[in-house]
Amino acid sequence: MLIETGRVVAVDREALWVETIRQSTCGSCAARQGCGHGLLNRISDGRTGYVRVLPGTDSGGAARCAVNDQVRIGIPEQVILRGSVVVYLLPLLCMLAGASVAGALWPGLPEAATVAGSVAGLGVGFALVRWHARRHRDDRALQPVLLEVLPRGSLPAHLA
Repeated sequence: MLIETGRVVAVDREALWVETIRQSTCGSCAARQGCGHGLLNRISDGRTGYVRVLPGTDSGGAARCAVNDQVRIGIPEQVILRGSVVVYLLPLLCMLAGASVAGALWPGLPEAATVAGSVAGLGVGFALVRWHARRHRDDRALQPVLLEVLPRGSLPAHLA
């Protein structure tokens, strides 16, 4: 399990919103010019991110948290791999399938049908990603969870 610390910025009935520091090694990486993470750090402030966190396994996890509490959250390692497959590979496969099906259905217009089919397939892929995210919104095996509330003074000053 990946462990991260942060500060609670909002408390909902079903979840918490936690502000975390984005860890980056962009200064020492050889691929800093072509890296998406480095680009995001240059566009945004590169310092903080907001994560929706489910309460821990004890029933009072979210109830005992308040805004500005310092917390430790856990993210299951398999979530990173599964999420990458769903978010990146599923739309790509749907796009390729849409292009293939459209090209086979309309052989008289191979280029136009392939382009239209690939755009439609990509749209279907994005819709499937959205459906998957909504379906697993409260699944503790696929979401960050609250592990513990930390004592005051254990976070860096800009998050405290």
